[in-house]
Amino acid sequence: MSNFTAPFLNIWSKIAQSFPQDCLLCGAACGNTRLCAACRASLPHHTASCCPRCALPTPDGHICGQCLKQPPAFDRTLAAFSYAFPADALVQALKYRHNLAAASVLAEPLAELARAQPRPDLLVPMPLHSSRLRERGFNQSIELTRIVAKTLDLPLAPDACERTRATAPQVSLPIDERAKNLRGAFAGRMDLTGKKVAILDDVMTTGATLNELARTLRRAGAAEISAWVVARA
Repeated sequence: MSNFTAPFLNIWSKIAQSFPQDCLLCGAACGNTRLCAACRASLPHHTASCCPRCALPTPDGHICGQCLKQPPAFDRTLAAFSYAFPADALVQALKYRHNLAAASVLAEPLAELARAQPRPDLLVPMPLHSSRLRERGFNQSIELTRIVAKTLDLPLAPDACERTRATAPQVSLPIDERAKNLRGAFAGRMDLTGKKVAILDDVMTTGATLNELARTLRRAGAAEISAWVVARA
């Protein structure tokens, strides 16, 4: 799949929206929406009682012990869903089956949550290395960020940072090796002095990738960094 695939998929997705739709999850007729009411109600919205820094569930909603011990390079995390069925199925449909209709189902709830957050100056999608981009044909984080940026009328900065090294997939590594795998994987390409930045990604697992990108944005001058993710594992 070429790097030009995503725009054509987006065009086809917009055309398809004008026709009666079947639910992306169960296949039931759902008019001009992408999920039926039952599947939409089953989405696992992320708990409000979570660490404000990394979004891991906590009993009291205070900063967790790990973030107190070793604060991440980002200031806060906003997660729309927990990474559980059926949100995980929608993420996988977008990421691996190129179903761009899933992007709006995932991104729109995140954008609505973000309305109540401190407003950033720009949105930075998680970069893909060029080799992974050629393999996949599109960057799912950019597709998600486009929707959030349009909904909130925020600038999108896809070239603020570049992934300079093709790293091993994080899911294939033990947790204690993930930070080392990402060291030096990003390079800043924009002066962000004094800017408030929100990084946008599909899934946050350990937070190692987001943390390394945030470290790079800090070096580029970013004054405040939020992590906005569709789902928190």
